[in-house]
Amino acid sequence: MQELMVFVGSLLILMMLGLPVVVAIGIISFLALAVTGTGGLPVELLSLRMVQTLNNFTLLAIPLFILAASIMNTGSTTTRIFDFATALVGFTKGGLGHANVVASSIFATMSGTAVADAAGLGSIEIKAMRERGYDPGYSAGITAASSVIGPILPPSIALVVYGWLANVSIGALFLAGIVPGVLLALLFMGMTVVLAAGKRVAMPAPVPFDARAVLSTGKRAFFPLLMPVIIVGGIWSGKFTPTEAGAIASLYAVVLGLIYRDLTWQALFQAFSRTLMFSAAILLIIAVSSFYGWILVRIGIPQALAGQVASLDMPTVALLLAFALFFLLIGCFMSVIESILIFTPIVIPAALAAGLDPIHFGMVMVLTLSVGVITPPFGTVLFLMVGITRLRYSQIVVSILPFLIPILLSILLLIAIPPLATWLPGVMGY
Repeated sequence: MQELMVFVGSLLILMMLGLPVVVAIGIISFLALAVTGTGGLPVELLSLRMVQTLNNFTLLAIPLFILAASIMNTGSTTTRIFDFATALVGFTKGGLGHANVVASSIFATMSGTAVADAAGLGSIEIKAMRERGYDPGYSAGITAASSVIGPILPPSIALVVYGWLANVSIGALFLAGIVPGVLLALLFMGMTVVLAAGKRVAMPAPVPFDARAVLSTGKRAFFPLLMPVIIVGGIWSGKFTPTEAGAIASLYAVVLGLIYRDLTWQALFQAFSRTLMFSAAILLIIAVSSFYGWILVRIGIPQALAGQVASLDMPTVALLLAFALFFLLIGCFMSVIESILIFTPIVIPAALAAGLDPIHFGMVMVLTLSVGVITPPFGTVLFLMVGITRLRYSQIVVSILPFLIPILLSILLLIAIPPLATWLPGVMGY
């Protein structure tokens, strides 16, 4: 355990000092190679491990889903989705808040990340809510909080990385994320009902339900709404793998842009450029993290931790709560992908030794780490909301606090009721 504390503690200290994650992981890996009795191994092993790690068909899903989300963000697709969500639930008290959650849930099935969700829909949602007279703080809070659904519903990039590291079926993980993602969305909408009933925030009176508006906006959003059906249905039916689903999603996004005639060559080039930059950063971290994980296994840290956890005499729920608290803390300082890359090789042997289901554990891990995108000090969505709303950072943080209640409640329910994550994969034969 002392070696584990030294490794993880040194890594966190280097990142707190401002070193890029890749550099911090690389330094710790080289130091471990030098001081733990493995110094006789050649330095060239690092580059070989990195190349071997990236030569993986599963990881190709990451840039492909990022590309699909980037292309969807360039045209009218996001507007069509939000307009349909507004017509569908906008007639209720706090209707645009509900529409915000519904639209984020739909877009989550296309983007796979919280940041893409907030960046793609955020400005549209904030603008619409401001024009209707919604409280600016509430608008920012619900927009930021609903982005947490992004890494939970398929096709989640975080689940792809976890599945690859933990050797768990990505198709099963995608199915496992559906029920927790829907549950989280319903709890967000429930919080909106509570805030609207208590008149704690400014919300305009609901507008009458218009079935014609639902039909017209639904018709405009029909083809974008088919994307999640194609992705999840194709994977579930065995027609294609998650990686191939990413390629199909990207192609489908291009076809939509051509059909709607709002995808220019320049916009397509910019989408590819954003995808290249984002993917390069993620894949570089993955490559270096794989060497870090390999060093940990060679030293025997995960095995030792697994033995200690297996010897603990504590209920499964208590153990999962301890893991969840740890991940909630880590998520405040590291991104979801970085945290999964660094800690999965350490904790998954311990989780398996304790008899935890890897699918259930993965959902708890991804959900708790995802909370970090909306918590200080390094929540990326917080800074994105500051840019979109022009509110102060402190105002954004305060506006999010009520929505931490449904998030924490969903975590507790997921821990207490494992079938929320395991039932659907089991039904589908995983």
